[in-house]
Amino acid sequence: MSNSSHLAHRIQALQPSAIRELLKHSKMPGVISLAGGIPSSELFDKEGLGIATQKVVAENFNDAFQYGLTEGSVELRQQLVELCQQRGIATTSEQLLITSGSQQALDLLMRALVNPGDVFVVERPTYLATLQILSLNEADVKSVGSDEHGMIVDELEELLKTTRIKGVYIVPTFGNPSGTTLSASRREQLVKLAEEHHFVIVEDDPYGAISFTDTREKTLLQVATERGSQENVVYTSTFSKILAPGLRVGWIVLPEWMKQKVAIIKQATDLHANSFTQSLVSAYLTLDRLDPQIELIREAYKKKCLSLSKYLHQELNEHITFNQPQGGMFLWASFRYEFDTTRWLQQTLEKGVVYVPGEFFFSDNADKKTLRFSYATATEEQLYEAVQRLKAAL
Repeated sequence: MSNSSHLAHRIQALQPSAIRELLKHSKMPGVISLAGGIPSSELFDKEGLGIATQKVVAENFNDAFQYGLTEGSVELRQQLVELCQQRGIATTSEQLLITSGSQQALDLLMRALVNPGDVFVVERPTYLATLQILSLNEADVKSVGSDEHGMIVDELEELLKTTRIKGVYIVPTFGNPSGTTLSASRREQLVKLAEEHHFVIVEDDPYGAISFTDTREKTLLQVATERGSQENVVYTSTFSKILAPGLRVGWIVLPEWMKQKVAIIKQATDLHANSFTQSLVSAYLTLDRLDPQIELIREAYKKKCLSLSKYLHQELNEHITFNQPQGGMFLWASFRYEFDTTRWLQQTLEKGVVYVPGEFFFSDNADKKTLRFSYATATEEQLYEAVQRLKAAL
């Protein structure tokens, strides 16, 4: 009898993240990576983060290196209330819980919500790590389609006629991996369905601030609040994509009925998020540098996205099709004919370019001819060269 039989049943079927595995290849010399959803470290605000670090050590040393509150730093939560207000979300510091990135937020939420066998709905395609978390919590994952306007909420409405669901997980703005944004009418429809059928919407918003236009869709939480029904929506976001992912600072806006239970799970998990990085983010926010920093990121990613789109149109138009992203970090593409992008990866690796095959983002009915490109870390020259290499691999 092997020792692995000691492992819990729910652990035994767990698979490593395909993207984490692919990142190993992306570190090989000469390989251009369009794979990981990694922010460009070239754009990190080195000066601002340096000033904030000095400020923490000079003014807030004891708190920064001491145990903290499970809910998170009082100062940072008050600052997050203001940041949420800028996003159209009315909240209080009591409703906020600071987490180790939005990844932990999703883990805590699913542990709080999911009993084994509960139905949780995702879109096709969806964020890979959420599929892992749902699998770990033994959810029954159902999926509904998506198009250039995001999740096809009509399909969800059909499913609800026959199936009782616990919740819906969605990245409604510049989704990962699809890059699409849920339309205003579908946002209203989704929130209304949550009210009528008493399910929870987990709104994951890591990319909403990285818009390439001045158009802003309301968050689902704002839509729900305006309808007087915010009890059905949980909002989560992070500083990973707009400041630096290594800080591991995210947050959740929780309805009253969930707040205490999620805090208790957090307490059992790690007591509290990192005191030092919370202090650092809080100090950084006092410098009034976040808005200019987001502006810098928006412009840089927009330029890269347009470049990648142009090269794909020029060189691979007869082979692939894609929706033009309006923000975020990802371009989702599909071959115009039957094709296995997982198998093709072997050829593209030999040519020195890596992407993420689309099939990993599906809970079922995987579409093997899809793939995800991230344009965030590559330079303009690398994007051009990457597309040339993709073409050569065909």
